[in-house]
Amino acid sequence: MAADSSVIPPAEDLDGIHVLRGSETCRGWNGIRYKAGISGVNVGAHHLSMNVATIPPGGVAAAHIHVDFEVMLYILAGRVRHEYGPGLTQVVENTAGDFIFIEPGVPHEVFNVSDTDPVVAVVARSDASEWEHIVSYDRDTAQPIHPTTKDRA
Repeated sequence: MAADSSVIPPAEDLDGIHVLRGSETCRGWNGIRYKAGISGVNVGAHHLSMNVATIPPGGVAAAHIHVDFEVMLYILAGRVRHEYGPGLTQVVENTAGDFIFIEPGVPHEVFNVSDTDPVVAVVARSDASEWEHIVSYDRDTAQPIHPTTKDRA
């Protein structure tokens, strides 16, 4: 799931401070739209990435696992439900103003519970590559689905 650097806007390099001003560039991944933010691709970060994610009304980010990196989210708008854990049997709902921390390796599927309003969240990852270390998760077998090299292109 390599990030397409052609859609990631360059950031200004101000001698150690990098600034991405008003990014409107969006790209899709797994049912989510992302306002391109900052990562290893455009600021040379080694351990972090950050962007803004939008799940459309009724949308679902299919089950997946973050391999060896942490994720923190801050919900700006909307209401989201995470089904998580082995077999995705646990549930938690969050609304605007909530902070969420997802440990590495926790399988989860994300649902926008509204049919009319998007969910918007700031997403920070302890992985500068953003998507290269995410694998799909099969709810039925409770197993990760490891992509082939071809699938990562």
